[in-house]
Amino acid sequence: MSFDWQPHEPDADRTQQYVRAGYWDDQSLGDVLASGLHDAARQPFTVRSDVRPYLGSLGAVDDLARRVATGLRARGIRAGDAVAFQLPNWVEAAATFYAIAYLGAVVVPIVHFYGPKEVGYILRKTQVKALITADAFGHQNYLDNLDAMRAAPGLPDLEWCAVVGEHRGHETFGFGDLATSTRLDRPALADPRAPALIAYTSGTTADPKGVVHVHRTITAEIRQLGALQPNDGIDMITGAPVGHGIGMLAALLLPVWRRRAIHLIDVWNPGRVLAAMRELNVSAGQGATIFLTGLLDHPDFDLAVHAPLMRHIGLGGAAVPIAVCERALSMGIETTRSYGSTEHPSITGSQWSDSWDQRARTDGVAMQGVELRIMNDGVECGEGVAGEIWSRGPDCSFGYTDPALTLDRFVDGWYRTGDIGKLNTRCALTITDRLNDVIIRGGENISAVEVEELLLRLPGVAEAAVVAAPDPRMGEHACAYLRMHEGASMPGLAVVQEHLDAAGLARVKWPEELRAIVEFPRTPSGKVQKFRLRDDLRAASDDR
Repeated sequence: MSFDWQPHEPDADRTQQYVRAGYWDDQSLGDVLASGLHDAARQPFTVRSDVRPYLGSLGAVDDLARRVATGLRARGIRAGDAVAFQLPNWVEAAATFYAIAYLGAVVVPIVHFYGPKEVGYILRKTQVKALITADAFGHQNYLDNLDAMRAAPGLPDLEWCAVVGEHRGHETFGFGDLATSTRLDRPALADPRAPALIAYTSGTTADPKGVVHVHRTITAEIRQLGALQPNDGIDMITGAPVGHGIGMLAALLLPVWRRRAIHLIDVWNPGRVLAAMRELNVSAGQGATIFLTGLLDHPDFDLAVHAPLMRHIGLGGAAVPIAVCERALSMGIETTRSYGSTEHPSITGSQWSDSWDQRARTDGVAMQGVELRIMNDGVECGEGVAGEIWSRGPDCSFGYTDPALTLDRFVDGWYRTGDIGKLNTRCALTITDRLNDVIIRGGENISAVEVEELLLRLPGVAEAAVVAAPDPRMGEHACAYLRMHEGASMPGLAVVQEHLDAAGLARVKWPEELRAIVEFPRTPSGKVQKFRLRDDLRAASDDR
């Protein structure tokens, strides 16, 4: 392992507990993938793309991955080396992921729409030895980006780059040159406590955070989340980027664990997704609510055709409004909420056999092996009292590539999530806010989530985000950004406040400012990047 890392590991007693319970074993990520791909070799693997469509099988992708692994090894990649890929949802992304894992090297997925600033930071921070990318996709020219990154401050650890498509220069070569004629026989041996995956997550920070999962934590997560999947025999098409944690799990890992087909689409276009659902007889809409509502709102959505394919939709990755769950239920679509993060992917969730109230109105109970604490100023809160959520469990990462961040967010075996929630009498968790989403108006705390839930019940409102705006008298006040359905008119502030008054919301919590927005800035998982909205409001305030 070449990058700087100071792991925050569970103590010896907890480690033995996880091993005894079967959450942890000595299998590597490569072992788990090799077994699943072998067993599911006949399952389809398809890619919907205008650029690189693909129709094959998991067995064919496994064969390509084993030949790429041999090519990586011939070019000096060994266990512990960090190898990154920045590719759209193409077959080459899957083969590259599996190949890196087979060698016991560290997989570093990068979201395909990140630019040279983010990618350069990731490559330098992780001391990436090799990069697999494309020549271009959408508005990104990856080769131009690579030239820019190799200028000051440079990429001192990057030895070579393989390119899907046209390549240029002595430091790049074609992806096809990696795929040798010799297949890797079996995955390399790997220390189960060694890094297997570094998943970069962005949202509220200037630079992405590198989350380090070891073989034990990522394989525990695959088993953990796999147990929540419905056994309805319906496969899923994934449009979330495989370079991000949600897309990676949904598209490249869980189907292999469950021995199911893999279907990808490289551009999230609701109309094309609905067409693919009809043709392939697959489901879609899981993840952040924008993926579900984007399909339900599209004119091509056919209740008789698409709803039966969406019988079970798991939602998470961002706040899940109850109004969305109620709308889905009216169409015969059952939903369930779950809660986690890149650092600790599966903290809470519900089974499909649980009541609708628990599945739709709470974020579920602690997953097997997971423990929760609700903390306020160092004191554990009682039932029904909100505080910061702390968690620990077998799928919780061992920290960040930044040791200072690990020291700050991991305390005595617990991960401080930065989310606020409370537990009910059944120990079901409800997320009420993020620490940095609380608006403090004249000393009074305003929950953005509470206001957003009510705003979504206004006619014509497709999506709402409430953030803190600077206020010269009160310090902060609530500003509501509204994305309207096509053809709907933006309501005035008086209409909004009248609606909230009728709903019984305290006047102090009412938005004092409204802004229309066509598209929200988002993370790769679909979360609204509220820090960008706050930055815009601060800039506007400074200009006045």
